[in-house]
Amino acid sequence: MSKSIGLFDSGVGGLTVLNEVRRCLPNENLVYLGDTARVPYGTKSVASISKYAEQAVRALESYDIKALVIACNTASAAALEALSKSRPDLPIIGVIDPGAQAAVKVSQNCNIGVIATESTISNQAYQKAILSIRPNASIKAAACSLFVALAEEGWHEGELVEAIVKKSLTDLFAKSSELDCVDTLVLGCTHFPALRSAIQNVVGPTVKLVDSATTTAEVLCHTLDRLGLLNRASQVGNVSFLVTDGPERFARVAKNFYSEPITPEDVSLVDIQHFGF
Repeated sequence: MSKSIGLFDSGVGGLTVLNEVRRCLPNENLVYLGDTARVPYGTKSVASISKYAEQAVRALESYDIKALVIACNTASAAALEALSKSRPDLPIIGVIDPGAQAAVKVSQNCNIGVIATESTISNQAYQKAILSIRPNASIKAAACSLFVALAEEGWHEGELVEAIVKKSLTDLFAKSSELDCVDTLVLGCTHFPALRSAIQNVVGPTVKLVDSATTTAEVLCHTLDRLGLLNRASQVGNVSFLVTDGPERFARVAKNFYSEPITPEDVSLVDIQHFGF
């Protein structure tokens, strides 16, 4: 199938997911939409996020996509169910369930920490997903919305970044005994893998860090294969980039998240608000 796969995020963080999809499915044509005019989603209401997600999907549908990846934890938590119900014939994959599955798989003691944006944490999306797989899991969660700004500005390492990370995670890693010790930490925002090194330095080498990008790409591959939608062509697929504001800034910041160079000329500016409802 030569049709494209659509991916969307509030900004550049979803490029970490695009990286893994590109690696797993190099022959597929991909269309990535960053809603940079309204980033971040993490501090918005569920109603606003759901509206933005619907507009983003409608815009991607104009490219005749065969599958959709919600490459944003906040949008996955707020809008995946509604989007799936309204589009039963379009395979739609969020990043939360794959991330939860990965966390449960690697956790030794079922004590799992989750860091994400304020909206994702308050929605308890990861908590519900993890408990649906492992009902006896102990879960601690913390909102770390400041990490988004650090990641986008390219502040990934160093004493200042680690000091911010340490302060943000203090309560999460406070324990009364060894039985409380978090052994697995879910990076529940697609921006957060950019800070992986700093986070690992703060929490220590024994804590496993999990992000959902790799698992999401694997779920997408299996889904397309099961539905007979894989592109079997031998040539490498194309990647198109769409943003709702600031193509130049998107191209500049993208280098912190995406393995291939992106120039402003590679990025198209689109108005998705006319896809409203």
